[in-house]
Amino acid sequence: MGLFGKKAPAPLPYDPDKQQPAVRRSICTGEMTVGFIDLQTGKFHELMRVDASGLEDFKRRCRVENIKTIY
Repeated sequence: MGLFGKKAPAPLPYDPDKQQPAVRRSICTGEMTVGFIDLQTGKFHELMRVDASGLEDFKRRCRVENIKTIY
């Protein structure tokens, strides 16, 4: 990284034993919302709306390669 380069994004704090990173996609518009699924209740907790590059950043920050998609 150069002198004026961007810092690496900080990892998102979540408990992998209780939560699973996921993306919710709209069938009609293709809009994507990332967040976490509570493994006990199955409820999706919305974090933010993203585009394709934002989804890659979210996966990098959660340190996962494959992410569950909910429609």
